[in-house]
Amino acid sequence: MKKFLAFLLIFSVFNTAAYSQILKKLGQKINDKVNQRVDNKTDQTIDKGLDKTEDATKKKDNSGNSKDNNNDSNSNNTNAGSNAIAGPPSLKSYQNYDFVPGDTVLFADDFTDDQDGEFPAHWTLSKGQAVMNKAGDKPAFFLTEGNYCQVNPRMKNTSYLTDPFTIEFDYYANDGYGPNVSFNYKDKDGNDAVGYIGYNTLGTVATFELPADFSASYPNANADTYKNKWHHAALIYKNNQVKCYIDQYRILVIPNLNVIPTSFGFAGIGDLDNAIIITNVRAASGGNMNMIGKKFTEAKIVTHGITFDIDKSNLKPESMGTLNMIVGVLKSNPDIKFEIDGHTDNTGNATHNMTLSQQRADAVKAQLEKMGIDGARLSTKGFGDTKPISDNDSPEGRANNRRVEFVKM
Repeated sequence: MKKFLAFLLIFSVFNTAAYSQILKKLGQKINDKVNQRVDNKTDQTIDKGLDKTEDATKKKDNSGNSKDNNNDSNSNNTNAGSNAIAGPPSLKSYQNYDFVPGDTVLFADDFTDDQDGEFPAHWTLSKGQAVMNKAGDKPAFFLTEGNYCQVNPRMKNTSYLTDPFTIEFDYYANDGYGPNVSFNYKDKDGNDAVGYIGYNTLGTVATFELPADFSASYPNANADTYKNKWHHAALIYKNNQVKCYIDQYRILVIPNLNVIPTSFGFAGIGDLDNAIIITNVRAASGGNMNMIGKKFTEAKIVTHGITFDIDKSNLKPESMGTLNMIVGVLKSNPDIKFEIDGHTDNTGNATHNMTLSQQRADAVKAQLEKMGIDGARLSTKGFGDTKPISDNDSPEGRANNRRVEFVKM
C-alpha cells in the first residue's frame, strides 16, 4: 500500500511538471501562429487622421526609460505580431465617442503580472483550456481549447456587478471565433442562468442565450479593415439597456435586456490555431455620467476613462468619451474653472511618477483647448502617487489610483 501511495505521489508531481511544460509550449505555438498571421500593412485610412495634439504631446513626452504601469498597456495601434506595423486610430476619429466608463474599478487585469505559459493569477477556469502568453509584445490571455472555453475573474463575491456597470477589453480579431462576454443572472423563475454578448471575427456584436436576440456589425468590416488587428470593445449596462461599442463606433443598442447581470466572464470556442485573445480587461461600477446641460455643483469629477499609453502622456483615443463629457460640463457651465489633477499608482520611481502625472494633466488641458475650451479656465497639477484612493496591492486598486480629476476652482 505504501509503495502504491508513493507511486501516486511521484506520478502527481511528474504530471504537474509535465502539464506546466505543455502550457508553455502551447503558449509559444499560439504566439508563433499569431505572428504568422499578422497583417503588416499600415492602415492608411486612420493614420491620415492623426490628431495634432497627439503629435505635440508625443514630442513633449520626455518620461525616460523608467518602466511604469501607470495605465493600460495596450494601445489600439499594434497587431498581434512582434513585427507588426499598423496606423493608430486618432483622437479625431473618436470625436463622437460617447462611452464613459464607470467611476469605480471593480476588476482590472492587463496580465503584466503573469508569466508566459502559465494560467493568469486573477482568473478561474470553468471549462476548456486557457493560457497566458505574449501576442507580439503584448501580454494577453489566450483561450485555446474548448466548446465552450470559460474563464472568469477571481472575485471575493459571486455577485459584484451593479446598475449601472461598464466592461472594457481589447481583443485580437483573427480567423477563429471572437470572444463572448458571459453574464451570470437569475432567470424569471429565480434559477441561475448564463447569457452572452458575442464579438465575432468580422465585427458583428450579437446577444444569444439571453431573453433578447439582437445583432449589428462593424461598419464596412472586411479582412483588410477588421481582421488581424487589435480592437477595443466596451459596453455599458444601465436601467436594463445595453450599449455595445467596438473602437470608435457604437455598434449595438439593446433597449431591453430583461435580465440583471450579477457577474461576468469570457467564453468561446477555443482553437489552437486561432485562439481567442483578450487583454486590458476592466469592469467598473457606474458609467455614462449624464452631466451635459445640467448645473454643475460638485466639488470635483473623478474620471478613470482618460487613459494613456504605458509610461507615456499621449492620450489614447478611447479617452474621447470622457473628454467629450467634460467639454459638455464646461460649455453648460461657462463660469466654471477646473484644475486638472493627474494621479498615478505607485509602480515605478516616485519622482518619475510626479513628472509623468504633470505631463498627463498638461496633455488633457491641451486636448480640451483643441476642443474649444478657453485655456484660461484650466490649470494643471501632477500629484504622482501621493494621493491614492485605493490600495496599490491589486490590479483594480492600482487602476483606481490611475485617474484624472477635475477640481472646481
